[in-house]
Amino acid sequence: MKRMTLTAACLAAAFGIAGCKIVKTAPADDKSPSADASGDDARIATILSDTYDAKLLPEIAAKALPPIDLKAKLAAGLDTAGGQRGAGDGAAWNFAVAGQGKVVAANLTSRARTLDVDVDGDAKSDLTVQLGPVVKGSALRDFAPALYDFTSFRDQIEFAKLGRALNDRAAGAIKLAEGDPTGKMVTFMGVIALRKATDAWLLTPTVVEVAP
Repeated sequence: MKRMTLTAACLAAAFGIAGCKIVKTAPADDKSPSADASGDDARIATILSDTYDAKLLPEIAAKALPPIDLKAKLAAGLDTAGGQRGAGDGAAWNFAVAGQGKVVAANLTSRARTLDVDVDGDAKSDLTVQLGPVVKGSALRDFAPALYDFTSFRDQIEFAKLGRALNDRAAGAIKLAEGDPTGKMVTFMGVIALRKATDAWLLTPTVVEVAP
């Protein structure tokens, strides 16, 4: 009986080992972020550190068009206007734009602060500049697919976190003087996302400077 029990135990151990998956254990001093959601913040922080100032901002500046020029391109067709399309069916086209205009309205009381800007002198708003801290959309991320390729991310959740992190980085750099900027000139640069050429312009800015 003892011999049979020992044999059964040995067989069970052997089959148990054969069926196990060997998992490589990281060294105790390994500082690399986890591959699951617990490591997203660390990975995204590294991506922003490597790309935001050194690559994304120069790319936006190099491709930014004055509003009048972008409107002319859009009139000829959204698909041929030179924008970058986001990932997925039905994604918006993203365009860099830079210029000046007069602030015709300002919402500075909510977390989604905005400036409405007239760029053609008709006293009507032509674009809305988002000031944050709540910023809608993912225009900054989707404008640069070579930098932020969806297939390089674990899933849609991590990709969305990157979009929010880019918006937070941009909004955090915007500093406005105290007081109502309505009636003042503002210089801006950033990215707009359009699904139709007739969509209202909502700018995610990388530059906002209101004249004194």
